[in-house]
Amino acid sequence: MYRNKGLKALLFALLFVLLFSLPAAAEVEINAEAAILIDATTGYVLFELDSDKRWYPASMTKLMTLVVVLDLVEQGQFSLDEKVITSENAASYGGAQLYLEVGEEFTLDDMLKAIILGSANDASVAVAEHIAGSEADFAVLMNEKSREIGAINTNFVNAHGLHHEDHYSTARDMALIAQYSLRFPRTLEYTSMQYHEFREDPPTARYSLNRLLWWYPGADGFKTGTTSAARRNLVATASRDGLRLISVVMGIDEVNGHFRESMKLLNYGFSRYTFKQFYAENTVFGQVRVGMGAKDFVDLIVVDNVGITILKGQDDGYSTRIVMQPYLSAPIAKDMVAGELIVMKDGNEIKKFDLVTAEGIERASIVRMIVKVIRNVFIITA
Repeated sequence: MYRNKGLKALLFALLFVLLFSLPAAAEVEINAEAAILIDATTGYVLFELDSDKRWYPASMTKLMTLVVVLDLVEQGQFSLDEKVITSENAASYGGAQLYLEVGEEFTLDDMLKAIILGSANDASVAVAEHIAGSEADFAVLMNEKSREIGAINTNFVNAHGLHHEDHYSTARDMALIAQYSLRFPRTLEYTSMQYHEFREDPPTARYSLNRLLWWYPGADGFKTGTTSAARRNLVATASRDGLRLISVVMGIDEVNGHFRESMKLLNYGFSRYTFKQFYAENTVFGQVRVGMGAKDFVDLIVVDNVGITILKGQDDGYSTRIVMQPYLSAPIAKDMVAGELIVMKDGNEIKKFDLVTAEGIERASIVRMIVKVIRNVFIITA
């Protein structure tokens, strides 16, 4: 019996290796209720199948839970080091869980790892209660953030994704949520983790449920989701040679089918598209004069790689144009937008990138301003 199981596992692994090595067809056939493939940088849709069809996201919901928390942490309202105490309600949740006990404490950081790696429902509820007081109030935050992102065909009623008729999303909306999540560096830190130990006594460890982390080169996120009603879902991302893609598949029956269909989508994208880079992140594009400042000039930079996703072999006709403000008055904050870089295709605008100040500059002291005036007078009269 065990020999047969081992043989089946080996054959299944070989099937995935074969699938990965085959070139993608000109078009791809995806066996799912809904699917989408987008470029993570621009949001351009590269493939879609019933992408606006409402479907149950199941535990893909937990990516939105992560987004809400990281957004509040970035605002300074919460810290990843603070303790989250497990309530009786949170400890009562079954399904995938960390088996939290009433009163047990973990840092918010570890709770988020349990939510993403182990899809822990009990940790999801504990975090929701810690952040908003109740799971229902946390769902309000989730829906507010969804609308802000543009995921208008989504409604969350809980933080974990256990089935509820009024808890739904779409492939397009989940792709938008995933794209938004990438603005937080912590997202990929969590979603790319393959393993984490949570307790020493009793020993408790969790492996990521996203098998693409092992099976697909370049994969580093995001989240699986499975219930009897939703079937098998996966929102995933992978990056190669500067091109990052986001795929979503929903409502797949076959065991491991959500991984297979995701790999087909990603193969399709990487075989047809490439990332054309114009400038690297932190490139300096010029200086703007600063009035009344501790310094007279400030550099303008881009904080991201400047580039676009294009069909392979179609990289002609592109150019860039830079527009900068001529003058800024101190004080100036770091990362203040003071210009833009425009990518053009055959003279038509394709995409804009903000040019921001490379540093903050304080208002000059009275002494410095007097010295500057005196120096300018000597220069003029010389």
